[in-house]
Amino acid sequence: MSPHSPSQNHLLAALPTAEFERLAAHLELVPMLLGDILAEPGGHLQHAYFPTTAIVSLHYELESGASAETAAVGNEGVVGISLFMGGDTTPSSAVVKTAGHAYRLKSDLLKAEFSRGGLMQRLLLRYTQALMTQITQTAVCNRHHSVEQQLCRWLLSTIDRVPTHDLVMTQELVASMLGVRREGITEAAGRLQHAGFISYRRGHISVLDRGGLETRSCECYEVVRKESARLLSDVRHRQVAVAAGM
Repeated sequence: MSPHSPSQNHLLAALPTAEFERLAAHLELVPMLLGDILAEPGGHLQHAYFPTTAIVSLHYELESGASAETAAVGNEGVVGISLFMGGDTTPSSAVVKTAGHAYRLKSDLLKAEFSRGGLMQRLLLRYTQALMTQITQTAVCNRHHSVEQQLCRWLLSTIDRVPTHDLVMTQELVASMLGVRREGITEAAGRLQHAGFISYRRGHISVLDRGGLETRSCECYEVVRKESARLLSDVRHRQVAVAAGM
């Protein structure tokens, strides 16, 4: 059995057989290395990317060089909403923050499938609304909550998207994603490690107590999680049906 399958991406797994088969032969499995740039500001995407084990950071970089993550895309979604929303380009970048794999699909094929008006269109629109919720909540969180709360939210949302609680992640990268000083991440991570919620060694963060992180996180994590679950309930229903052989 192959360790890779399009069904590892929740949107692809939710498609009815007919819609999936139209796309299956055109889905290309690609490795995604830490730091790979999938999209640059103002650039035209040639492919949409459906992550399976990788996580992609959508972030904006200021003229000063400072940057912050506005949202992340993992196995729940797709990179490239501008392809079917009609904007073609965005001012943000898409960069791999957790290495893994994804399936990519040529942009014209995604647009054609979207234009059919089937379940793929409905799923993509609902996913886009879920992504907007994530972006909005991230902006509020970054403005009003402590670095420790932001770090807990970020860690929880990251481990939700990968099969392990061991992350290859430097404090510099986390600080860049959250748009804060590295010293702030060092202090917050130190407190979480002292509490026994995480362990940290250079370049690696391991989540030891998910429940502990949830108690230290702000409400933003749960808001995004619940809204995504509500909007993408079709995904869960279809996955259960597939697993049951229906």
